[in-house]
Amino acid sequence: MATPPPGAMGRARIAWRAALLLAVLVCLLPLLLLVRLVERPLAGARRPVSGYVVQGFFRACLAILGLRLTLRGTPMRQAGAVVANHSSWLDIFVLNARHRIVFVSKSEVSGWPVIGFLARAAGTLFIRRDAREAQAQTAALKARLLAGQQLVFFPEGTSTDGLRVLRFKPTLFQAFLSPELKPIMHVQPVTVIYHAPKGRDPAFYGWFGDMDFAPHAAAVFAAPRAGRVELIYHAPLYVADFADRKALAAEAERIVRGAMPPARQGLPG
Repeated sequence: MATPPPGAMGRARIAWRAALLLAVLVCLLPLLLLVRLVERPLAGARRPVSGYVVQGFFRACLAILGLRLTLRGTPMRQAGAVVANHSSWLDIFVLNARHRIVFVSKSEVSGWPVIGFLARAAGTLFIRRDAREAQAQTAALKARLLAGQQLVFFPEGTSTDGLRVLRFKPTLFQAFLSPELKPIMHVQPVTVIYHAPKGRDPAFYGWFGDMDFAPHAAAVFAAPRAGRVELIYHAPLYVADFADRKALAAEAERIVRGAMPPARQGLPG
């Protein structure tokens, strides 16, 4: 899907918003690195302070973009996983802004321009989708969970236009049911709903298919009117209550899809 290039005023908005974001990054990145330098030997995988720095950065990003964020429900307090529908690169900004979390992402993302850098700085756990590494990946997940971190997964496996929820892939839930994690694991479904700026395509914030990152980001930065996004936190699911990964994935998907606006619930997933 081609994104039309912004006009003169749009380019001006891109310039000043990008400058503000760069200024925030220049201020907060050294602080984050300094905090981690002290925090790592004292707290290990736990992030009692640096998580607030990351959260502050992403809140500033949303403020600069003018994207209004509303929250329903309560983020869980215990260690576990957050599973959400995936519409855009903006999901990283939105979820981090309201919740001190750690993303779990495919290893390829670490090499992406801009997004990969931000993901690494935020402490993202990168994994390779290789069955031969399942045991090591489970160990890495367990270490993060026991350190009190909350991990974020996108079970659809890809991003969408934001107007539908795809089937949740049960494979991504397998690690939760390992003997080491099942007794301590909770999964909190979260529904992310984007509302386009007035007069724009309802899928304005969706980044999907073969869309290039730069033109889509430029359109978001250039928009004279920003839209809004809702985060709906549902009651956590206790993994031990489910017989297998398929049942857990299906219930999480049902909950996430059920909170979408009625017009979007009926779209094919």
